[in-house]
Amino acid sequence: MPMMKAARLHRVGAPMEIEQLPIPQPAANDVQVRVRACGIVPNLGNILANWTTWFPELPLPPLPAVFGLDPAGEVTAVGSHVHAWKPGDRVYVNPSLYCGGCRACRNGDLINCTHYAFSGYFGFSENSLKLYKNYPNGGLAEYMIAPQYALVKLPDNVSFNQAARFGYLGTMYSAMRKAGIGPGKSMLVNGISGTLGIGGALFGLAMGATRILGTGRNAELLARVKALAPERIEVFSNAQGEPIDHWVKSRTEGLGVDAFFDALGPGASHEVLQQGVRSLKRGGRAYNIGAIAGMVGMDLHTMMDEQQSIEGSAWFTAGEGQDIADMAEAGTLDLSVFEHVCHPLDRVNEAISGIAARNGGFSNFVINP
Repeated sequence: MPMMKAARLHRVGAPMEIEQLPIPQPAANDVQVRVRACGIVPNLGNILANWTTWFPELPLPPLPAVFGLDPAGEVTAVGSHVHAWKPGDRVYVNPSLYCGGCRACRNGDLINCTHYAFSGYFGFSENSLKLYKNYPNGGLAEYMIAPQYALVKLPDNVSFNQAARFGYLGTMYSAMRKAGIGPGKSMLVNGISGTLGIGGALFGLAMGATRILGTGRNAELLARVKALAPERIEVFSNAQGEPIDHWVKSRTEGLGVDAFFDALGPGASHEVLQQGVRSLKRGGRAYNIGAIAGMVGMDLHTMMDEQQSIEGSAWFTAGEGQDIADMAEAGTLDLSVFEHVCHPLDRVNEAISGIAARNGGFSNFVINP
């Protein structure tokens, strides 16, 4: 039986173990992918160490399991019902798993599937465990199996390491797409220099946003973001003490922005998000994609009067991932800004523990199995 190298978690809080496992074979609607790169996102350490304590209602794949959220590589085999893909195709594997049969899936509302799960990460309900029976493993292995609906075809000018960043890029892109970002639109990103937020700057440029405003704490990183397009990007360090909404209004003739994207993580201050919401113009829309934690107070009366809204936006579809690949192929999306920090699979635990030392959103931590 052909074997492969894989990193497997046997117990929450323990390091991953490097093992030899049988190479998985595709079912009728699946593909086999030789993984060349798998992104390591900042939250992975929390998933492996604390998830069952923090969010017991969101199940992990049954242990022992191969994790890994953002794989990219080559198709090496296809199932009998796969007709659009062939061996040799360069692909990113969107980890979104959905059942295809619930009412949401049949209406094309895939991310709201009643069984929705992330391959190699976590599920959104107990129903997710049913999908893990078919797709138990993520991308921290030499080979993996994925449903054909999860694939994004990569152009030649997108490397596997760059594609391994598509997860956090896609999360920002999906929210910006919901907001209708384009010419004539203004936008604000909290945490624009971070792993999730930097996509706001890149897609704002690619999608033609007229005014791109961003906040952060690190002045040096903010300056690097502004340097991407000094005439279109403005940045603000919230360490200065001035409220964000005051700064935004001063840059928008007192009107505010069309859309606000909060890309700050669970430990961020609620006040920073609230200031972002107060930065909206009349009819503006806010999106939480950073997973700020706890109960956040909102001035709903003002939001009603101003016809504003706030919503959560989780992940992105494979179709939206294809948009990202197409923008990169066309040259409107610049992925060259990322600095790849690469490790072999044998050093996966070292890579996960070292991600705290990243250079903001410019660092891209990747495992090359």
